[in-house]
Amino acid sequence: MRLKKFLIFSFIIINFVSFNQSYSMEPDVFVQSTVNRASEALVNKYSKEEKIEKLKQIAIETVDIIGIGSYTLGSYRKNMSESEISEYERLFKQYFLKSFSSRLAEYSNPEIEVISKEKLNETYTMVSSKLVATDQRPEVKIDWRIYTKNPENPLIRDLIIEGSDTRRKFMDGVISQSDKGYLEALLNYSKILAQRNALLKYFALNNNFNKDSLDVYNEQLNEYGSVIYNKRKTFLDAFTPIFKNRYKAISNNSEVVDLKYNSQLNDSTLMELFETSINKDRMLQYTSTGIHKDDLDFSIKNYPIKKFGSQGQQKSFLIALKLAQFDFIKAQSGVTPLLLLDDVFDKLDEQRVAQIIQLVNDENFGQLFISDTHADRTEKAIKSVHQTYQIFQL
Repeated sequence: MRLKKFLIFSFIIINFVSFNQSYSMEPDVFVQSTVNRASEALVNKYSKEEKIEKLKQIAIETVDIIGIGSYTLGSYRKNMSESEISEYERLFKQYFLKSFSSRLAEYSNPEIEVISKEKLNETYTMVSSKLVATDQRPEVKIDWRIYTKNPENPLIRDLIIEGSDTRRKFMDGVISQSDKGYLEALLNYSKILAQRNALLKYFALNNNFNKDSLDVYNEQLNEYGSVIYNKRKTFLDAFTPIFKNRYKAISNNSEVVDLKYNSQLNDSTLMELFETSINKDRMLQYTSTGIHKDDLDFSIKNYPIKKFGSQGQQKSFLIALKLAQFDFIKAQSGVTPLLLLDDVFDKLDEQRVAQIIQLVNDENFGQLFISDTHADRTEKAIKSVHQTYQIFQL
């Protein structure tokens, strides 16, 4: 009888240990496992309602919903009672699960491959992955910030999806406002690129190939792409020093930042790129090389700011970009633009707020609009520089 009890007790202990070990995994394995579970939930054999319920359960087990909600709440949290915080967390979780699962349920077969992991500190590990390209979409890089303070229970805290398109649009928007030739080249390049992609799809559908037809588009893309590339380089040569000076002022010269233009044309011509990527393009059925793949690398102390910058540093970086954009447009056009700073003081310490206020307390800025969720905070900051102002409550 004692032996029987001992065996039962040992069985319980062994299973308890095994159960705990199954949830102790490296961050990259955790991400791949989570992605695989989500992919299984999105197969067509399930109804949309079933997919949503499965995705909700996955999110509950793998996402730090309370942590994300606390971050979203920000400084409001310190003025709330425990009951108010509890109610907020309940409602945020409800909203998050509904929004997350409903949107993700629209996808089908999202194949994601984990590439690498990098421990940022004792609390976070960054896992890099890619959304595998198909004939319907290009490859997309996705970084996962995993909360690993408790190694036995890693949780997803943040997703950073490759934003090269957004960064290119920032660059294109600034240049186009003062250079009509650039805008014309950009529009022509986009139109011809769409036609080349359509031709690649036509070749695949009809199981044939005509290199001469493709070369017609290659030559036009090379003409317009070279113009765009050279103008982007010229722009960044002028823009980067302005940006660095603005960031230097905001951070009180305490951090070194940089902008780097990352383009495939830095090492090859477009015609050379098209020649070497022809087989890949035929397989993917879209153009995988060209100036539409250009990017801007944002760094702080020689590290990517999206991974290693604090919330305040990232916000300061963005503000410095907007102030530099203001300076550049004003210098090029001779006209003082209106400056809109949206929620500018959030996530910034008092020193950075004071530096920004001191910067805009300058006659060179003209009319300034500031939006903020804390009217008192904004009014106090503006009063410190003794400028005329008017507050609109919305």
